[in-house]
Amino acid sequence: MEQVLLVLWPLFALIAMGFILRRVSLFAADFWPSAEKLNYFILFPALLINSLASAPLDNPKLPYLAAAIFFILGISSALVLVIKIFSKMPIPRFGAHIQGITRFNTYLGLAIVADLFGTEGIAIAAVLMAILVPSCNVIAVLSLTSGAKISIKQLILPIIKNPLIISCVIGILLNLLPIGLPFGTDQLLKLLAAASLPLGLICIGAALQTATLRIEFKPLMLSSLVRLLAMPTLAIFTAKLFSLPTLESVLLVIFFAIPTAPTAYILTRQLKGDSQLMAGIITLQTVMAVITLPVILSLMLD
Repeated sequence: MEQVLLVLWPLFALIAMGFILRRVSLFAADFWPSAEKLNYFILFPALLINSLASAPLDNPKLPYLAAAIFFILGISSALVLVIKIFSKMPIPRFGAHIQGITRFNTYLGLAIVADLFGTEGIAIAAVLMAILVPSCNVIAVLSLTSGAKISIKQLILPIIKNPLIISCVIGILLNLLPIGLPFGTDQLLKLLAAASLPLGLICIGAALQTATLRIEFKPLMLSSLVRLLAMPTLAIFTAKLFSLPTLESVLLVIFFAIPTAPTAYILTRQLKGDSQLMAGIITLQTVMAVITLPVILSLMLD
């Protein structure tokens, strides 16, 4: 537990720093959207490209890891769909809840992996993300538009325009091609990547909306408990079911134990989902993860 706390507290301190900085108005209001865009479109893609370009794609356990991810996403999505049908949950709320359960905070996940397992962990985590990011985006778009007439273009466009998915494709292609990252481009990407995770964590804190916690505390709490406790439990069971090695098992659990993605709020608002509910889910999960993550990680690393 001591090792886990030593790893986690600086990460949550950066989130708290972002929360405070946003509220003391040290920077202009338009600074934060610009910082988020810089990270989302340039710095974080650089991290993914650099990691995937040298990732062990010949790892024989990667197909099993992919199967485990689809298994978890399939079961969790199906359960939420059953609840939606029986409770007659409106589509805008359904879309928010399913994102709260299936999506993940990429910055926090990779920051934890980097501190615990270094470059080896980041390389495998990047492959894991290359599977998770497009899958979760497809689930999110379908859940927010279920029941509505949606064309293939409307479904695919938000996915192929996603800079994280584009960078995953570029990184995998560079890995498969013999050119790699020549002429010092690997060092350039490393410099850009080094700024990504700290800035990402600070921006997470800045985006938290504590006022939304007073709206519907019971559904927010239920969504948070499912995401932060039930999902990692399912991930532990799935890792054993698919006989994943220790490192892959821990990474799988980490990415299903971290809170949902802050970008879920933007997609929910764009597709006319319940964005206020989504903001509350993101905020409460991030706050509760301070307690749940040390417990889950301690169990996995003992």
